[in-house]
Amino acid sequence: MSRRARPLSLAAAGLAVAALALAGCASAGTPAATGSASDSGEGWVTPGKITIATGEPAYYPWVIDDDPESGEGFEAAVAYAVAEELGFAADDVVWVRTGFEEAIAPGPKDFDVNLQQFSITDERKKSVDFSSPYYETTQVVVTTGSSPAADATSIADLKDLLIGAQTGTTSYTTIESVIQPTQGAQAFNTNDDAKLALENGQVDAIVVDLPTAFYISGAELTDGVLVGQLPTPEGETGDQLGFVLAKDSPLTSQVTEAVDALRKDGTLDELAAEWLGGEGEAPVLK
Repeated sequence: MSRRARPLSLAAAGLAVAALALAGCASAGTPAATGSASDSGEGWVTPGKITIATGEPAYYPWVIDDDPESGEGFEAAVAYAVAEELGFAADDVVWVRTGFEEAIAPGPKDFDVNLQQFSITDERKKSVDFSSPYYETTQVVVTTGSSPAADATSIADLKDLLIGAQTGTTSYTTIESVIQPTQGAQAFNTNDDAKLALENGQVDAIVVDLPTAFYISGAELTDGVLVGQLPTPEGETGDQLGFVLAKDSPLTSQVTEAVDALRKDGTLDELAAEWLGGEGEAPVLK
């Protein structure tokens, strides 16, 4: 399952190219590429293995067909690339599943690293560690052609509507901080629940990250409409996604070094183009 040996597969059409605008610097210490990480049992859940967690379920285009072991999908591919950078063979990758909020709650973990579109925030850093970011994205409003949100061209047009998102996510907090709807953000356990509520007319629109927005609007909704991106506050970056590790994990610097190496050699850009590439545009709402 080497990232260099695995044949490339094109993601389904309808996804947007999302720019990977990350400029992190490599952490100090022994370079991860030496393979020393896999040779040492210190800090790992299972010595000689790397235990990687993702969601239950894991969604396209991040993981294809809810099968991370295949290495297909952006986050599945990034996980195997990081494992290889750390010196682990594909057979030494062990996958487990966790809930989204469970993964970022304080306390011990049954995984070495976890990736399921976790935005790096100061609040979450109080409970867990993050690697340097492997991807940067924005939040996007999605609706259907029959919804009153379909004609929205500004944030003001959305304020009196029912807007929902998965609870505990940046999508949810962005609704509250950027749109500030008069009826508050509508919370759902998963993106699937939010999408179902949209289809049933229980909400007027939902907010998800950019790649997910293009897939939902183009492939899952019968009459999907991509309303637009929510703006990033001036002077700030988009949502930077990182690997989650246990708080004060001895592995954090090694995983960060691996991510930084993959960014520097262009692997992260290549994987983003492969799995998140496609056609379409999402205007920025003002």
